[in-house]
Amino acid sequence: MLNLIGAILVLAAGTLAGFYQAHQFALRPRQLRELILALQRLETEISYGFTPLPDALERIGGGLKEPLKTLFIAASDYMSPDYGLSAEDSIRKALNMHWRRTSMKTAEKDVLDRLSGVLGTSDRQDQIKHIALAVGQLQHEEAAAREDQAKYEKMSKSLGLLIGALIVILIF
Repeated sequence: MLNLIGAILVLAAGTLAGFYQAHQFALRPRQLRELILALQRLETEISYGFTPLPDALERIGGGLKEPLKTLFIAASDYMSPDYGLSAEDSIRKALNMHWRRTSMKTAEKDVLDRLSGVLGTSDRQDQIKHIALAVGQLQHEEAAAREDQAKYEKMSKSLGLLIGALIVILIF
């Protein structure tokens, strides 16, 4: 009886691990799409709204879902007089603190890291060009993420169940 309960628990753990990995493959394209839309809103705020960068980041972050919401609001908070960080330092600090909560990879983080060096330090047109470049790179990453999702999402679910079954067979 105890062996049966143990086998069921091992099988359930393997299945849950597979479903978790499949969920990560599904989340990445959604988060990338949300990040692209947020950067496009930032571009609009900079070009037409004449909004200061901390206010724009806070406003954009307020309309996002977690974990990107926390990332944008934290970047805005770090630019406040309490912290006194530059735009580049505050965005990098927010990325380093909150990036692991996202399903995105380091390629997307690198795009935002490069963008942080330009925001708040150059003129409006230069910032708009760099945001457009970042959006283009993120769109490429989104296409790759959708391909990965199509390839690996179903396989991850099945593989989790099969690995759990293999462990049960090997143990018993």
